[in-house]
Amino acid sequence: MGKVTGFIEYEREKQPYRPVDERLKDYKQVMQPWPVAPLKEQAARCMDCGIPFCHQGCPLGNLIPDWNDLVYRDQWHDAITRLHATNNFPEFTGTLCPAPCEGSCVLGINDDPVTIKAVEISIIDKAWENGWVKPMPPEKLTGKSVAVIGSGPAGLAAAQQLARAGHDVTVFERDDRIGGLLRYGIPEFKMEKKVLDRRLEQMEAEGVKFKTNANVGIDIAIDDLKNDFDAVLLTGGACERRDLPIEGRELNGIHQAMEYLPMQNRLCEGDEQPDTFISAEGKHVIIIGGGDTGADCLGTSNRQGCASVHQLEIMPKPPQTRAIDNPWPEWPRIFRTASAHEEGVERVYSVSSKKFIDDGNGNVKALQLVDVELKNVDGRMSFEEVAGSEKEIPCDLALLAMGFLGPEKQGLLEQLGCELDQRGNVIADPKTWMTSVDGVFAAGDMRRGQSLIVWAIAEGRSAAAGIDEWLMGETDLPAPV
Repeated sequence: MGKVTGFIEYEREKQPYRPVDERLKDYKQVMQPWPVAPLKEQAARCMDCGIPFCHQGCPLGNLIPDWNDLVYRDQWHDAITRLHATNNFPEFTGTLCPAPCEGSCVLGINDDPVTIKAVEISIIDKAWENGWVKPMPPEKLTGKSVAVIGSGPAGLAAAQQLARAGHDVTVFERDDRIGGLLRYGIPEFKMEKKVLDRRLEQMEAEGVKFKTNANVGIDIAIDDLKNDFDAVLLTGGACERRDLPIEGRELNGIHQAMEYLPMQNRLCEGDEQPDTFISAEGKHVIIIGGGDTGADCLGTSNRQGCASVHQLEIMPKPPQTRAIDNPWPEWPRIFRTASAHEEGVERVYSVSSKKFIDDGNGNVKALQLVDVELKNVDGRMSFEEVAGSEKEIPCDLALLAMGFLGPEKQGLLEQLGCELDQRGNVIADPKTWMTSVDGVFAAGDMRRGQSLIVWAIAEGRSAAAGIDEWLMGETDLPAPV
C-alpha cells in the first residue's frame, strides 16, 4: 500500500500543534492542519504488510491501508468514501481516539507506527471543506420507531444508522444540548463544538429528531417510551463517578472532574458564568488521576490561569518503550505526553492520597500524600505504602479524575429492572444487543463500562444492526463488533 519503500524512506512525524504560548490564551483547537505533501509521506509509510493488524486493533474495522494508499495517490474523495464505510464520525475518532490501531501497526514491531490518526482527521477535514459530506436520508420509510436514550457517540452512531435504514428515530438527552460527553466532557481546545454541531445538522437532515432536557426515568417514564416506540436503545454511558473517600473529602474546593469541565464548556458555548462557577485562576491545583480526563482538567486549569498544577497517578511511571511483558501487537503501555502536558504541569507517579488538609475555615489548603510501591502478593497486585514518605502539597482546588464505575442506577435502570452484570453494567445479548427486557437494547459504555470513543461508535453501529434485524427480520447494516 502507498509507496512500497515509504516506511524505509520516511520517518514518523508528529501532528503539528499551535505554539504553547499562543494556544494557552484561548480555547480553540490546539492541533493544526497537516500540509498535504508531508501528510502524503506519512501515508506512504503504510507498508504492504500482508496481514494488516491495524484492522484488528480498530474496533470499527477501519480499512486503514486502503485510505492510506488513496491519500498517498491524492484520491481524497475515494478516501472519505472508504473511511465513512466503517465510521460515522471520523472527525471524532481522528481527534479523540487514543488510536489502538497505531499500537497494532505492523511497522511498530521494530519502528515507529504509521500516523494513522493524522491521516484520518485530514481525510474528513478535506471532505467537509469540499462539501463531500452530505445528508443521506433513506429511500423509503419502514414505519417503525426507535427511541435512543443518550446522545453520546454510541447513541449518535446508532441513531444515524437506524435513520438511514428508514426508521423514525428520536434521541433523548437529559442535558440542555445534544452530545453527551462530546459536548460537556471534552474541552473546546480538544474538539471545537462546531465539529459536533455540523454532524447533528446532517443527522437532522436525515430525519433524526433530538429532544433535550429529557431525563428518561426522572422526567419521562421509561414505560411511556416502551409504549410509544417499537424499540428502545440505552446509550446513557457510564456516568457513575469514582470518588475519593478520604479524610477531608467534604472540604470546599474539592470537585469531580465532571463538575468542573462542563462549566467551562458552557462558557465556551456562550452561556453566562454562574455564581457557582469553579475556576482555577490563581489557585494551586491538584488533579488526582493520570488519564485523559485528568489531562482535560489540566489544559483547562492552565487556560484559567492557575498558580501551579500537579497531576497525580497511583501507578508507576510507564517506560518510554514497550516492556518485555508488553509485546506487539498489544496496546503499548508506555509513557505518553498529551498536548495539555506540554503546557505546564508536574506529573507525580506512585503516590496515594491520604487526606485533605483544612485551612481552618472549611476550605482545602493542602493534600497529604504517601509514596506507594506496586507489589505482587500471592499473584495479586497491590500497593504498599513506603514508610516515612508522607508529604504535603499546597492545594486550593482538587479535581478528581479517577474514572467511572458504570451507569447510573437511579431512575432509568431502576424502572426498567433489566439485568446487570457484576460490575453494574447493563447485560445485552452479544448478537442481538437486546437486554433482558423485550424490545430494549443497550450499547456503549452503559453496556461495556468506561471505554474508548471508538468502541462506543462500534457498539452503536452494531446495536443498530441488531435493532434493525429485530424490527424487520433482516438487516443490511454492518455490525463491526
